[in-house]
Amino acid sequence: MTTKPLRVAVISTGWISSLAIRAIVRRRHLELVGVWVHTAEKTGRDVGEIVALGQIGITTTNSLDDIIALRPDCVVYGAASAEMDAAAVRDYVRLLGAGLNVVTTNTPGMMFPNRWIPELAGQVREAALSGGVTIYTSGIEPGFAGDQFAVLLTTLSDTIRSIRAQEIFDYSAYPNKDLMVTAMGFGKPIEFTPLLELEGAQQFAWGPPIGLVAKALGVELDKVTESYERVITPRDLHVACGIIPAGTVGAVRAETTGVVNGQPVITIEHINRMAPDLAPQWATAPNGTYRLIIEGQPHMQCELRLGTEDTPESANDNAMQATAMRVVNAIPYVVDAAPGIATSLDLPITAPLNAIDVG
Repeated sequence: MTTKPLRVAVISTGWISSLAIRAIVRRRHLELVGVWVHTAEKTGRDVGEIVALGQIGITTTNSLDDIIALRPDCVVYGAASAEMDAAAVRDYVRLLGAGLNVVTTNTPGMMFPNRWIPELAGQVREAALSGGVTIYTSGIEPGFAGDQFAVLLTTLSDTIRSIRAQEIFDYSAYPNKDLMVTAMGFGKPIEFTPLLELEGAQQFAWGPPIGLVAKALGVELDKVTESYERVITPRDLHVACGIIPAGTVGAVRAETTGVVNGQPVITIEHINRMAPDLAPQWATAPNGTYRLIIEGQPHMQCELRLGTEDTPESANDNAMQATAMRVVNAIPYVVDAAPGIATSLDLPITAPLNAIDVG
């Protein structure tokens, strides 16, 4: 692994990207060299002022060509778009084709591209191979809790009957209205069909990590099934993405399952509420809990909890920080990886360099 600082550029200054920028500036093995922004009011400004660091001497640009011209060793991609994968893939292809490694928190399909859209996977893989570089996608979930963490726990297993990974989160502090309302259905009447209830929608988010676990365990999936349940709130809820009126959806549960030999074996379950007392019939835990349950010999249950007990609302901020760090910490390993689309099965443990902070 190289000893000189790796030159890093960041695409966007949203929540995840701002956390990434602040971490990159702190890490002595990384050097921030450029930042792309979307809006005119952010263009041409010192990025430190945008992400609450004060002036750091890096001026933002709204041109991807400017980022490419800087020739960074790696690009952290965190831009969001209504086109989702389609827009991101266009950018990936340009960056990879120009010989730039990429780490991204977008595009969960690339966590295991064999279960992603073949045409898009082919475009990205071809660009990476032609540029001689690597792209890696990760996050806290998907990207860790339901896949790499689950695989790590199975190294303790003799026999396995089933694996269930649960995310149990209060989403009242999450401000992304498109995701909360359009995709998940919060604040909508029960008759409304959110994106995640459309047939096949969960395959794009959680089918790939389920496929990754299956590959790690050497099993073939018969199929991946999906279900989506919603519960209404009896009262108005004032949350970060707006008002959830009484009589509209206040809690959702998504369950995506990989079936092996006709049996449900690998399940990723998301239980998300806008208030902690809603849907008590579903699994409960302190806000910010990822629970892994492995039925077999030995039987295992393991909980990863983000945030602190005295400030449960900190779980959401901590989850976003963990998401950003999954890709920031991976940068040196991705730079050293073989060209192509890398998954968590292809990289070593992406332990953070220069993260110890003891004063």
